[in-house]
Amino acid sequence: MMDNLDQNDIDALMAAVSSGEIEEDEVPRESAIFSRHGTRDAATVEIRPYDFKRPERVSKDQMRALENLHDGFARNFGAALSGFMRTIVEVKVAHIEQMTFSEFTHSLPNPTSFNLLKAEPLEGNICLELSPLIIYPIIDRLLGGSNADLFIPQRPLTAIEQRLVGKILGRAERSLAEAWENVMDLTFKQTETESNPQLVQIVPPNEVVVVVGFELKMNGRAGTASLCIPYNVIEPVVEKLSNQTWAAYNRGRKATHLRQRVAGRLDSARLTVKATLAETDIRLTDLMNLQVGDVITTTKPSGAPLALAIEDRPKFIGHLGQYRGNRAFKVLRPIAAKDRL
Repeated sequence: MMDNLDQNDIDALMAAVSSGEIEEDEVPRESAIFSRHGTRDAATVEIRPYDFKRPERVSKDQMRALENLHDGFARNFGAALSGFMRTIVEVKVAHIEQMTFSEFTHSLPNPTSFNLLKAEPLEGNICLELSPLIIYPIIDRLLGGSNADLFIPQRPLTAIEQRLVGKILGRAERSLAEAWENVMDLTFKQTETESNPQLVQIVPPNEVVVVVGFELKMNGRAGTASLCIPYNVIEPVVEKLSNQTWAAYNRGRKATHLRQRVAGRLDSARLTVKATLAETDIRLTDLMNLQVGDVITTTKPSGAPLALAIEDRPKFIGHLGQYRGNRAFKVLRPIAAKDRL
């Protein structure tokens, strides 16, 4: 193992090379890497290339948190589309990566459905791109088609088609708000739509963006969607992303503890319970002339079951009686939706 060279040794070698006393090839290679923290053996140091044109501004933990966050968005969005389309629509996260905005726009087809969303109160816009391969089957389904032998036209969307896509975007905006509520309360709203991605410049071309790719499947048709989030948009909340999982874990523990406290307090709460024998209508003069011994007739049979109300809300069906000298109510069953009270 060669000894590390100090500064005097290096100066002496450089002087010898300059004077010609030794050849340059005879100068020993540096066997250590110098830093302000001391020397380290070059053989044990991992050297990785760094591209200054594409800096990694979002850490791996934050990227993982973003992936988990938008995985929840994919589930909610798929459920919302399934209910709206009256068919099963599967949405899942296909990939997530960092790239420049120019790389993102050049990777998209032309024409496509390129939509700008405002995420208030954050500054700037995010992009949601929907592939024509899935947009036209969705439009065909909404207009009553069967998607059989559907032709995908290479043209921008018409005004009617844009209105239909707007209903899809509305459900995407609500699902995004639900997914982001654990990090920050955001309101998403569409501000602009374009068919040619090259005509939209929301950030400089070399700005770093996070692109989340989704895969959509419906009735044998498949397509993609891309959510582009510029770093300068989420920069105010990016530090919260790495703590999202731990915060959600703590919220779950607090929620369980809170439920136990509420249940303990409810156990000792006093409630008003009453059973109504019958109801009828009489004239005001008859009510004023009632005497002891008078009989008020109703349409309810004497053996018919009664409804038991808790805090004026009917809950059970049963019979009124007596138990050990006290008035009692025998519960037969809970009240069903079909019961007419």
